[in-house]
Amino acid sequence: MSANKPPQLPLLSPPSHTLCSLQTSLLSLAVLTLLSFTYLSLKSLHSPPSFLSQNTSSIPLVFTQDDSVSVVHSNVFHSPNIFHLNYLEMEQKFKIYIYPDGDPNTFYQTPRKLTGKYASEGYFFQNIRESSFLTQDPDQAHLFFIPISCHKMRGKGTSYENMTIIVKDYLDGLISKYPYWNRTLGADHFFVTCHDVGVRATEGVPFLVKNAIRVVCSPSYDVSFIPHKDVALPQVLQPFALPRGGNDMENRKTLGFWAGHRNSKIRVILARVWENDTELDISNNRINRATAQPLAYQKRFYKTKFCICPGGSQVNSARIADSIHYGCVPVILSDYYDLPFNDILDWRKFAVVLKENDVYQLKQILKNISDEEFVSLHKNLVKVQKHFHWNSPPIKYDAFHMVMYELWLRHHVIKY
Repeated sequence: MSANKPPQLPLLSPPSHTLCSLQTSLLSLAVLTLLSFTYLSLKSLHSPPSFLSQNTSSIPLVFTQDDSVSVVHSNVFHSPNIFHLNYLEMEQKFKIYIYPDGDPNTFYQTPRKLTGKYASEGYFFQNIRESSFLTQDPDQAHLFFIPISCHKMRGKGTSYENMTIIVKDYLDGLISKYPYWNRTLGADHFFVTCHDVGVRATEGVPFLVKNAIRVVCSPSYDVSFIPHKDVALPQVLQPFALPRGGNDMENRKTLGFWAGHRNSKIRVILARVWENDTELDISNNRINRATAQPLAYQKRFYKTKFCICPGGSQVNSARIADSIHYGCVPVILSDYYDLPFNDILDWRKFAVVLKENDVYQLKQILKNISDEEFVSLHKNLVKVQKHFHWNSPPIKYDAFHMVMYELWLRHHVIKY
């Protein structure tokens, strides 16, 4: 006798209005959840990094008076808030290891003389050793500095071909002795060189140029410079002969000024078109310092509104840093030039950036800049002066720290 099974009730479908109510509730819950996550995500973007959270009250939102410029409220930066917070993080975390190899009395680890066209290279070599970024533990390093300095090679009469061989042999020695290059094929390594000597010597070592970060004074897009990998080093001729200019707009009566050698196509055109102009002060040669009044060249910067900065044998020119120092708004007249700190500073807020072909309309372009626009450019120029000045020992936000910040941005790309 089989057990009696309970009668099975037919499955009933929920009423349509109940199903609609359930779907509406689930949809509302999903929307609320999405909005909550969106709010938290946006809030986190505006929150300081975790390493700052322990004592955020001690971190200023703006630069102090001693810093001369308020970063958070300064319009010379592309993203002032991001720069400020990243800079603080760099100061606390960034570490550089310098390879100890090489004879300091010959070609390596030799700070350049701190004057002339190699001054920026020399200051960097000296500053890095005086800074808190240096570490003696390579396992703690974010980047590795290859201390190649080619100035003494040139002083000893070494040819560019032999310079290349010396650099390659030195690098091969580092690669065979240490494991760090091979982890990334040199992507977390960098070297610093200013002007043509070091650039030409290293360009003969393709895997160094291709893989390592190049910090150079001649950052031209149309050759081997790679903007997102390499760094533009400002070429600064220090010490300056005269103090900084600024807040002296009433003394600037001359529209534009340039004096120099015709060692590039753009300079030849500039001199040919404008050297006889009555409003542009264009000299078809360097000012003769032997016969002219003392410091006549530098004093011309104080009297001029716009200082013309055409590229020379390279895209760069030390005249740019001179213009910034003396408070004369630089007019960049050089194609393919990755301007120093271009991804940090908005050059169009304190300089006039033109194409080389604009040289034929140069005077009209400058005359079309209103007095109000010039005042804004000049005031912003004063704000950025400290970023184009080298100090020993280095100080916050100077040229050395701006270069270090560029390197800090690039180290985030390296993974191994």
